[in-house]
Amino acid sequence: MTQPWKPSRRDLLRVGGLATAGAAAPSLVGCESQNDSGSGGDKDMQFMFWGSIAEKKAIAAMLTQFKRENPSITVKPLYTPADFDTKLNTLVASNRTPDLTYMNSGMGYRLGEQGKLVNLYPYFDKYPDLANRLPGSYFWWDTNKTYGTQSANESMQLFYSKPAFADAGLDLPPAEASQAWNWDTFVENAYKLTLDQSGRTPDQDGFNPKQIRQFGVSINWWHGTWYPLLLSRGIDFADEAATTTMLDTPEAIQVFQDLADLMYKHRVAPTPTQLGNNAPSTTVQLKTRRLAMVVDGQWTLLDLSQGKLDFGIGVLPSHGTPMTVTMGGATAIFASTKYEQEAVELYLFHDNPEKVDLFSNGLWMPLETKYYTDQASIDLWTKNDAHPPEYRTAVVDYTLKNSKVTFYQKLKNIDAIDKVLTPALQVLQQGKKPAAEVLRPLAQKLNNGLLKGTYPTKAS
Repeated sequence: MTQPWKPSRRDLLRVGGLATAGAAAPSLVGCESQNDSGSGGDKDMQFMFWGSIAEKKAIAAMLTQFKRENPSITVKPLYTPADFDTKLNTLVASNRTPDLTYMNSGMGYRLGEQGKLVNLYPYFDKYPDLANRLPGSYFWWDTNKTYGTQSANESMQLFYSKPAFADAGLDLPPAEASQAWNWDTFVENAYKLTLDQSGRTPDQDGFNPKQIRQFGVSINWWHGTWYPLLLSRGIDFADEAATTTMLDTPEAIQVFQDLADLMYKHRVAPTPTQLGNNAPSTTVQLKTRRLAMVVDGQWTLLDLSQGKLDFGIGVLPSHGTPMTVTMGGATAIFASTKYEQEAVELYLFHDNPEKVDLFSNGLWMPLETKYYTDQASIDLWTKNDAHPPEYRTAVVDYTLKNSKVTFYQKLKNIDAIDKVLTPALQVLQQGKKPAAEVLRPLAQKLNNGLLKGTYPTKAS
C-alpha cells in the first residue's frame, strides 16, 4: 500500500496490508480440505493473507513463533498477493476454505450473514484484549455477532520532505490537530513548494505548468483522502440512517472542487496524466523531490523509515474540525475449521504488537485502546527508529481524538455503491466537469435504492 491510489488497490486498504502488485500468486490446488487430519499428531491449520515480501516474511516469522509457543499446532501460510478475493471465493465455493484469512468488509459481512464465519463475540469474556479494542475496528453483522476486528488499524496523515521545506524557507506542517493548517494555508504552502524546471512557482510570471520538477502536494482520489475533508466540514458521506447521501450538499461540492482545483487551477498537484499509471511509491517521489507533500496512509511509514530520506509527518489540513479517518479489513476465522479454539488463539497472537514486528516497523497500528492511552504501551510499538518524534501527536493522539472509521467499513451494499461512486469521481479527477455537475447526478443514483443503511457499530 505504498503506491499512489489506483482503483485496483481498493480492497487492500480495507485490510491494512501492504500490497505488491504483480507478484506471483500461489496455486490454490494445494489447499487441503479442512476434513484432513494433521500429520504426526499436529493440529494443522492454514492462514491465507496478502502483502509485500516484507509482510510475507513477518507473517512467516510470526507463525514460527506461534509454533514455538504451541508445539502441537502447525500453521501453513497461504501467501496470496494478487487476485485475493477471486481466489478466496473459489475456495469458499469448493468448500476448501482456510482456517483464518484476511477479509475485506463486503465479503466478510456476506459470509458472516451466511453463517460461514466464526462469531467472536462469545470469546469476549475469556479474552479481554479482544473485547477492549477501538470501537470502530469491529465488524458487527448483527446483534452480538462479529466476525472480528481489523487486522490492524490504519489512519491518514500528511507526509513531507524536510529538505523541500528547508529550501523554500517554510515552517514544517503542524503535527498537532489543534494547530492544523486551514485549507487556504495548505494551498499557500503548496504554491511555494511547486517548482518548474526554472525554479518558478505557479504564481510567478513565466511559470511553465508543462515542465514541473517538484509538485507541492499529491492527494490520491479515494475515500481515505476526501472523506476526512468531508468530516472536517461537518458532513458525512450519508445521513445518519445511511439512506441519503450528502455528496450533493454545498459543503461536499466545495471539498471536491477544492481537490480538483489543486490540479487544474492552482497547478500544485499532479493530474492523473502527470502522475502516470505506474507512478513510483510515495517514498521514491519524496526522496527524488518529485513531490514535497503527500497525503497517504500510516502504512507508508514502513517504506519511508527504510528509505534513507529526511521526512516528517503532519496532520491533514482542516476545514473547521481537524479530522482523519481510520480503516482496515478483518482477519476472519472460517466456521469450517476443525480447531476453532486454536484458531482464536492464533487470531489473538497474529495482531499482538508484542508478537509481531509489523507494528514497530511502521506498517500497522495496534487495535487495543491501551496502545493509544497508556504510555508504556505506546512506547512498546513507537519508541524506535521507524517512528519519528512527532508521531505521538501527529498519529497516535490524532487517531484517538480526531478520527472516524471510513464509511466503506460500515455501509451495507458498499460493493454496489462503489461501482457507481468510483467512476463518477474519476470524471472529476480528470478535470472533465466541475464538481457540482458530477456530484448532483451521482447523488441521485446513490439515493435511488443503493444506500441501504449501515451494519451495527457495537454489540447491541
